[in-house]
Amino acid sequence: MTIRSALISTTAALLAGSMAFSASAQQQAQSAGFFGDRERGWFWYEVQPEPDEEPPPPKKEEPALPPAAATPPPPPPPPQPLEQPKVPEPPAFGSAAWLRENLPKYRDRALDEPSAENVRAYYVIQRLAMDKASAFTDMAQRVVVGDPLLDETGRRPTATFAANEMNAVAGEATDAELKEIAQQAGIWFFYRSDCVYCDKQAPVLEMLERAYGFHITPISLDGKPLPGGQFPNFRADTGQAAKLGVERTPTLVLVRPPEGVQTIARGVLSLHELRRRILTGALNAGWIDQNAFNKTRAVDNGPMLPAKIDMPPEIAADPAQLVKHLRSMVRQ
Repeated sequence: MTIRSALISTTAALLAGSMAFSASAQQQAQSAGFFGDRERGWFWYEVQPEPDEEPPPPKKEEPALPPAAATPPPPPPPPQPLEQPKVPEPPAFGSAAWLRENLPKYRDRALDEPSAENVRAYYVIQRLAMDKASAFTDMAQRVVVGDPLLDETGRRPTATFAANEMNAVAGEATDAELKEIAQQAGIWFFYRSDCVYCDKQAPVLEMLERAYGFHITPISLDGKPLPGGQFPNFRADTGQAAKLGVERTPTLVLVRPPEGVQTIARGVLSLHELRRRILTGALNAGWIDQNAFNKTRAVDNGPMLPAKIDMPPEIAADPAQLVKHLRSMVRQ
């Protein structure tokens, strides 16, 4: 055998052994797992395959329990019948309610379509309304005459001579009450020298002073006399105006010492108005009573109903019982 033949034989033997060794190592690596493969230890990021999970054992089915006895729900309430809205009955033909509702309709129709029929119908309906009003007026006269509660001529006569006599009687009572008040109270007259209305009010106060004896105290807000020369003995305001809330002139204040104060005017008044204001102020202050005040009025109040009345519904529904109940509450 030559040297070349020996080298070829040796190389072939080494290749065969190497292949056998590689196959054997691969088989061992597959059986030993990744960590048994020392030759590939530097492949540290390889993932170890997970073993197959065994399926869980089948669960035993437990026998179903019978459902618990439950209280049945209450039956739904029966449907309530819907209440139909009550349609009000139309008013009777010719009644006041019917006329109030329909007379304008007849008028409008006659205006829009002025045929003979439409115009005649309107006037006939109007005649019906006028006749009803006339019948009411006739019965009202019969009911009112002689009834002291309803007859207004008993409060204020319609005859001229009787009305004049009542005025004279009320005037005498007014004069007497004003003279009585003048003995207890005076009048503060707040003015300004440049107030033209104050200049017109001053003569009226002079007449009041002469007629009834009122003491007039003029108080000048600007410290100057009246341009007409009335009430020369005036006083300058020293705080009275601010205390009484005087904001305009002329202002008249009824004063009764020591603390009786009643503002009766903020502006110009006639003598007649001033007399009524003095009486009203005295009544509000309690210096005269209601009976004395009523005598100064040219009207006889007579029997009157109270302002507040408790009326049971069953009595209010019966006209006869209604009148009887109200008459029982009349005060003189």
